Amino acid sequence: MTHTHLKIIASLLLLLLGCAPSLQAKLIKVLAIGNSFSQDAVEEHLYQLAAAQGDSLVIGNAYIPGCSIDRHWNNAQKGTPDYAYRKIVGGKRTERKRVALEEMIRDEAWDIITLQQASQYSGMVETYGHLGDLLDYVKHCATGKDVKIAFHMTWAYQHDSSHKGFKQYGNDQHQMYRAICQAVKQATTTHHIRKIIPAGVTIQYARAALSDTLTRDGYHLAIPTGRYAAACTWCRCLTGKKLRKNTYLPAGMTAETARIIRLAADEAVSDSKKIF
Repeated sequence: MTHTHLKIIASLLLLLLGCAPSLQAKLIKVLAIGNSFSQDAVEEHLYQLAAAQGDSLVIGNAYIPGCSIDRHWNNAQKGTPDYAYRKIVGGKRTERKRVALEEMIRDEAWDIITLQQASQYSGMVETYGHLGDLLDYVKHCATGKDVKIAFHMTWAYQHDSSHKGFKQYGNDQHQMYRAICQAVKQATTTHHIRKIIPAGVTIQYARAALSDTLTRDGYHLAIPTGRYAAACTWCRCLTGKKLRKNTYLPAGMTAETARIIRLAADEAVSDSKKIF
């Protein structure tokens, strides 16, 4: 083999090695049609978790506090500009107010668009009546040809939560958790939504490993632990990569707590195939 041949082979190897990271890395665009629970899940830590493993996200959040499926559907029908459109690009967060749902759906060729129920109704399957209508609307407006619809399963309240909706579950966290699992399973099966982001399962697993203090007010997630747990779940589901070796550590959290939470998220995503 000549010296020239060796140089060519070496150059090709260097080119292939240089391209390898970019081939493995993912750029994923995700829009959450949600409320304050999607705020907890996607607006902190999610971008950084993905970046730590070499992936890049464009994150959108169609935000109305406490918004239910029925209200999202009503807004869609009327074109009501009720939303704050929070968006994270390159790690930088922006917000526009008074935006309509259709505008946010058409703003990007989203890879994944998520739906969810308001927390107090999340375990009541009878409140999911307009999920199919909202699903059809989103598919109609979406510009990404391969867009996937996912459902964000939210979490049960803390055992001593004062949220008025907790009474519907006998003020019992485990009863609420089981009801959410059952309602999400039934609703997603009915409407053929195959991808579920089981943040509620992760929170329940993390509570068992740490303590029932992953919320800051009994229902919104604690900063940073609860929000980190939800973001880990989303990162695992969006990228498909396990989190055990993810190096991103939020300020104010110990490495051991972060490790436990990442493990809980990995297990929750794996177990969700049996739960749902």
